[in-house]
This record gives sequence, C-alpha cells and structure tokens, in this order.
Amino acid sequence: MFAWPKAARRLIPLLDRVLVKRIEAPTKSIGGILLPESTQSKLNEGVVIAVGPGRRDKDGNLLPMGVSANDKVLLPQYGGNEVKIEDEDLVLFRDEDILGVLKD
Repeated sequence: MFAWPKAARRLIPLLDRVLVKRIEAPTKSIGGILLPESTQSKLNEGVVIAVGPGRRDKDGNLLPMGVSANDKVLLPQYGGNEVKIEDEDLVLFRDEDILGVLKD
C-alpha cells in the first residue's frame, strides 16, 4: 500500500478533482547504469492520494468518482494542474481526465 505524503493531507480536492503523485522514472537501467536526466521522461502512471466528493448532475444528484485513494492510475501525457506542497510535487486532475486504473 502507498504511504501518503504528509503534505498531501493538507489538500482536499473539490468536486470531481483527483490529487495524484506521479511515479518517478527510474534513474538506473536494469544493468545498473545511471541514466542522465535528459533521457528520463515523465511516466504516465501515478498513485491517487485524495479524491473529491464527486460532481453533481443537472438534477443535483451526486455522481460517484471512478477512482479511489491508493489506486494506481494511467494519466494523460499533458494536462492537470501541478501543485507543490512542502517540497512534494503533486498533480490535480479531473476524474474524467484519468485514462484508467492499473491493476496488479
């Protein structure tokens, strides 16, 4: 199970927002060679830290969220709002922007 960053507990997403911590790209190859930063790219995977209550439809009914905390998700290459809280780099996405949930 993923341990939540202490700083992330301070931010509670509103509506259909999802707070995600991106999984960092490996800094070593399988053979143990250190990779330069120029060859590393952002991975399109992350772990959900916090989830808002959901969005309301036109009748006022609460629509459930598609993800929950600790889900490993597939993220779009671009998008999201980057947030930095106490040296933690986090990203806020809308629930509809998340591409899928990765199962182990």
